[in-house]
Amino acid sequence: MGKGIAVVSAAALAALAGCTASKSGDVYQRDEALREQSVRRATVESVRPVTLQGTRSGVGAVAGGAVGGIAGSSVGEGKTSAVAGVLGALGGGLAGHALEEGATRKSAVEITVRLENGEQRAVVQDDKERFVAGQKVRLLTQNGVTRVSP
Repeated sequence: MGKGIAVVSAAALAALAGCTASKSGDVYQRDEALREQSVRRATVESVRPVTLQGTRSGVGAVAGGAVGGIAGSSVGEGKTSAVAGVLGALGGGLAGHALEEGATRKSAVEITVRLENGEQRAVVQDDKERFVAGQKVRLLTQNGVTRVSP
């Protein structure tokens, strides 16, 4: 049973790694290439740390349920094994769900800017780039997606 649990665990981790998408201002999706974006000039008013909630795709729950079910079914014999398998699957599913959300949670920043016309806007993106109050930036917008760029 140990090998089966290891295989399912490895598959679950690989699936979770594939679920994380970058929310950085310098990462584009493939279909965004060669598409025109509107550009507005702005000045950073403030930057504050925020957290991007992790994904809840169900992959973690399914993988955790499988691992828990396999582990639980190895306990006891007959009906005891079946009950332990069900309980293991339920517990593993709950744990997998929490693990997926926690593993894909990210640090980000909320960047509030003042446009040249005086309007304010706020954009949340990954915290990979550092922005400071007073910094001149560009807001790049395409299909409702806006990113802040130095």
